[in-house]
Amino acid sequence: AAGGDTALLVGVLKALIESQDIKQDFLSQHTTGSQKVLADAAAISWGDICQQSGVQRKDIEEMSRLIAAAQSAVFAWAMGLTHHEHGVENVLALSNVALATGNVGREGAGMMPIRGHSNVQGVSSVGFTPCLQKAVHATLEAKYGRAFPTASGYDTFSMMEAANRGKIDTLIALGGNLWGSSPDLDWTEGALNKIGTVVYLSTKLNPGHFHGCGKTTLILPVLARDEEPQATTQESLFNFVRLSDGGQPNVKGLMRSESEVICDLAERVLTDKPVDWSALRSHKEVRKLIAEVIPGWTDIGDIDETRREFVIGGRILHSPRFPTESGLAAMQPTPLPSLDDRSLRLITLRSEGQFNTVVYEESDFYRGIPHRYCVLVSQFDAARLGIADGQKVTVRGEAGSLDNIEVVVGDIAPGTVAMFFPEANLLLKGRVDKRSRTPAFKSAPVSIEKQAGEID
Repeated sequence: AAGGDTALLVGVLKALIESQDIKQDFLSQHTTGSQKVLADAAAISWGDICQQSGVQRKDIEEMSRLIAAAQSAVFAWAMGLTHHEHGVENVLALSNVALATGNVGREGAGMMPIRGHSNVQGVSSVGFTPCLQKAVHATLEAKYGRAFPTASGYDTFSMMEAANRGKIDTLIALGGNLWGSSPDLDWTEGALNKIGTVVYLSTKLNPGHFHGCGKTTLILPVLARDEEPQATTQESLFNFVRLSDGGQPNVKGLMRSESEVICDLAERVLTDKPVDWSALRSHKEVRKLIAEVIPGWTDIGDIDETRREFVIGGRILHSPRFPTESGLAAMQPTPLPSLDDRSLRLITLRSEGQFNTVVYEESDFYRGIPHRYCVLVSQFDAARLGIADGQKVTVRGEAGSLDNIEVVVGDIAPGTVAMFFPEANLLLKGRVDKRSRTPAFKSAPVSIEKQAGEID
């Protein structure tokens, strides 16, 4: 069930305790906090676990049996775990299971987050976060001979909140569709409209350019990665970095690469001290800077010469020595979140004919959904609500409602419904995880109502 991930994973841990499949020696030697985590899991009732997770006890016990029987297990997760108000707890609960079975810190086992977009992977890898990592902060201060700010900047949602308060003068958006990928589209549009100047660096037009306008808006067309004349690098989901040769523009004209525009703007606004922005127009020089400043990226400094792909250092743990001050992995309690059982819970999906917010096909072949203005409902909920497959309904969320939505009765857990992203964002009220500030696209309360004139 939507929002039931923590309950499911705590249930797996409880089943491992009851079957005596916890690796106690591993926990005592290589972790902290394990006694509290195990005691909490043992104390939670099976009734609460099954009710909130939507999974039967026998299925949870079978899942734990398979994990315990495996010689090695890799725990991979994506936005289905993180796009919740309690997404951090979901990931912590997963890590508790991995640690309790000794599947971290040895070859052939571990944990692997799967990012939703290569840019998400890349910006975090090179330290592009609201608050600089300590090692990056210290290296930059030493390199440029001046103090760098210690205060945290805005994450995306905090930036949008500040824009809504009229606190953002200028926004430079690098690609993407900020409006379309945000929850509560009406609120997001209003916030962006309050910004003095919005500058988009984009390879293609998208709806965000029209709905996400500032008081003044500039759209600067730039080259896509495979059109840039200089070589770029790519980081794969599996921790490999490789060099990608440059290409040719698809459209003739005066378009430049995104990095060249950034350097031009920075040089004009910030001057060339202490950063030589003119030199950073060269991708090779950027790679040398990354090698010098970002931990684990030394090999990118000479990749133009070696042309060898490499693995980012410090991420693959083949021994149970963890990157904490103590060298031990910290297990943390994950209490079950409070969920409103009175409403349906919406998860938003992407179709196979879609890339991020760009939609190439209206239907979803794999799920059998005919078009994008549909809501996937279980047979149980359809009968309970008195609605039928193909019927048009109104779906109402905390931020608004959508009319003329076609019901698709299908294989989905009772209490959970699904609609397509970004169209369903009109229903989402900007709920975010308090720690990660990640929007709750995968567990939002909604209701389904018959439209006026519908006959039972």
